[in-house]
Amino acid sequence: MEFNIKSGSPEKQRVACVIVGVYESRKLTFAADLLDRISNGFISDVIRRGDMEGKLGSTLLLHSVPHTLCDRVMLVGLGKERDFRAKEYREAVRSSIRSLTQTSATEAVSYLTELTVKKHDVEWMIEQATVVTLDVLYRFDRFKSKQDESVREPRKLTLAVPRRSDLADGEKGLQRGLAIGNGMKLAKDLGNLPPNVCTPTYLAAEAERIAADFGCGVEIYGQTQLEELGLASFLSVARGSVQEPKLIVLQYQGAKDKNDRPLTLVGKGITFDSGGISLKPGEGMDEMKYDMCGAASVLGAFRAAVEMKLPINLVAIVPACENMPAGNAVKPGDIITSLSGQTIEVLNTDAEGRLILCDALTFAERFNPDTVIDVATLTGACVIALGHVATGLYSNQDSLARELLAAGEEVADRAWHMPLWDEYQELLKSPFADMANIGGRPGGSITAACFLSRFAKAYDWAHLDIAGTAWKSGKDKGATGRPVPLLVQFLQDRADIALGNVVRRGRPRRESPEIVEDDAD
Repeated sequence: MEFNIKSGSPEKQRVACVIVGVYESRKLTFAADLLDRISNGFISDVIRRGDMEGKLGSTLLLHSVPHTLCDRVMLVGLGKERDFRAKEYREAVRSSIRSLTQTSATEAVSYLTELTVKKHDVEWMIEQATVVTLDVLYRFDRFKSKQDESVREPRKLTLAVPRRSDLADGEKGLQRGLAIGNGMKLAKDLGNLPPNVCTPTYLAAEAERIAADFGCGVEIYGQTQLEELGLASFLSVARGSVQEPKLIVLQYQGAKDKNDRPLTLVGKGITFDSGGISLKPGEGMDEMKYDMCGAASVLGAFRAAVEMKLPINLVAIVPACENMPAGNAVKPGDIITSLSGQTIEVLNTDAEGRLILCDALTFAERFNPDTVIDVATLTGACVIALGHVATGLYSNQDSLARELLAAGEEVADRAWHMPLWDEYQELLKSPFADMANIGGRPGGSITAACFLSRFAKAYDWAHLDIAGTAWKSGKDKGATGRPVPLLVQFLQDRADIALGNVVRRGRPRRESPEIVEDDAD
């Protein structure tokens, strides 16, 4: 779909549909009021009759509104005006696009992007509207012989800004939104692909495509190279599969100083997880194709960052393999030696994600990283703790955790800071090795993070457990694209800091700190 930014009065739009808002108080937004006036109170009469109450997310499509040039006017409920915040704004946009796909309108102009949301500017409004729109329009039907014709994607969507002077900021927001949306689409596509297609080799090829498209560096390490490098913990997980493991490394140098220490993203890439010898139950095992969503989100965030040309140095590392049972597969009771030299007693082969990540975290040291963030569908325990709303966040630096939390709040991709106390490390004790790979059922997500922390002492590190947020089950089963928005916002914030800009949540970013000190959030 084509996106466009425009400043202009709604009654002058000669398009298939104009989208405006109505609050629960029956108050019309500025754009809706203009249409109401030119139509001699037509919209007010409709609302007065009770056909549109303004409840958040409700929509009403009006045809042939008098004296307007558009074919249709869509009224979108905004809820209570005094409570209209970022969450309500996103929901209103989401509802409007969902309703638009149920019409035959090929072009639309949305004036929801002109609304006032506390602490947020035009650039943010356009960015979020773009991301939400692309999310609503996403379909994964490449393996269906017939496409769903009940949903129609508009050919063009124009997002309105209040003033001509806002056009430049609107364009910036649009480009950011498109980059984030493209990154989320990549992450969702990779997650939704069947495991017989999305193998470690496929992920490696996808990384090579990203490198070719954006001029980045890429290295792919196969079985022989991994053996030579000594990534024995990673290789122990891959042992039972006929699919060759791959260690994927992407590098982007966007900083002014190419020697700046890079930000590094590490993504768990288990392209199918049977549990290995500690075999999972058969029911729902098909969803274990999503066990590479950490890798998918890292690739998606990397793609978005380089598309945005962020002035940072960035490395993405993806250890990719399958976890399968076989005669040569790793067994409970085996002891393996990681790349770091630390030994691990394997008590459960279904706790394999940490076994590939620990070697990847040690491997990351060769890049002398400033910060390392690993992303993984690591534990069912995190789903029990936080459900499907928040990503579990662990870090060896509270300041880094606060950055990630703030980035997630900004883009509605929320995380929750979990404890990483020494007392939990005691649960990983092994009588035979330096550590066990599980610490028992209590605090399972925490002990998994504690395990990883033992391999991340050389740098500032954070771990995102996305087991509850990376995909949805049920009738709407599919990958969500999270936490691509969180990661990209974090990278954008770090880019702003590198440029000497002030990171201001939802406000224009300026070169001079003095401009913003008085009204900082």
